[in-house]
Amino acid sequence: MNHEIDIFIEYLKSERSASVHTIEAYSHDLGQFAEFVRQEIAADTTIHQLTHLHIRRYLASLHKELTKSSTGRKLAAIRSLFRFLMRRGMIDKNPAELVSTPKREKKLPSHLSIDDVTTLMEAPKEATWLSARDRALLETLYSSGLRVSELVGLNVSGIDLHGGSVRVFGKGGKERIVPLGGKAAKALTEYLQMLGEPAVTAPLFLNARGGRLTRRSVARIVERYTMNLETMKEASPHTLRHTFATHLLESGADLRAIQEMLGHSSLSTTQKYTHVSIDKLLEVYDKAHPKAKG
Repeated sequence: MNHEIDIFIEYLKSERSASVHTIEAYSHDLGQFAEFVRQEIAADTTIHQLTHLHIRRYLASLHKELTKSSTGRKLAAIRSLFRFLMRRGMIDKNPAELVSTPKREKKLPSHLSIDDVTTLMEAPKEATWLSARDRALLETLYSSGLRVSELVGLNVSGIDLHGGSVRVFGKGGKERIVPLGGKAAKALTEYLQMLGEPAVTAPLFLNARGGRLTRRSVARIVERYTMNLETMKEASPHTLRHTFATHLLESGADLRAIQEMLGHSSLSTTQKYTHVSIDKLLEVYDKAHPKAKG
């Protein structure tokens, strides 16, 4: 199977211009499937011999280790491979079509309270450019609701401090303009001044060696500062994205507008935040309404 997988990965790189993260994820997931076929079915099994039963058997082997959403992601990678091979005429049937996607767990996104956000934004206190970077990074994540991949991909040219906006390229290379709050713009201005006004083509967020920050580095920065929060000891860059959306919705923002700012292709993806808002509403009701306790 390695030959077919290599052709597919090359297609993602050269023709689809997929991101490095996407290519790594597909390579890992398909490589894992190929290894399962070699070890558990037969070492000489070809891609033409695979059936939907083999794929189901593979997914069943992941049941105890992974969540349904992770298992679904691996199935999506397998489906993409077989669809590609069908289009290229390399196979004459797609066994993945007969395999249903595991139902995802209904998990509400976690988010910070406004008090926690205030504490988090004030956490970087040192008078260094690294501390200024961390403050600007946290403010930008919360102010604009960016994905961490979008944040690390920003160049200085992507920020309009006077107009109060950020230009990012999201999933599938789709460009969108997202508002940038006043506090985030102020933190970014101070950070860029400490860097000595870098070139517009330079990466916006730098590591200590002057290179572009990685996704993992951003996660470590967020984790370090959230350790001091009283109500939430663990948080990720995605937590700030959830917090951005939840606070907008609770303040009366239109769900369609939030969808645009988050870069969701489907409104159904954004609608999960309505559940968070309803939970908050019920909590207020239980505390305030005289008849709530029955």
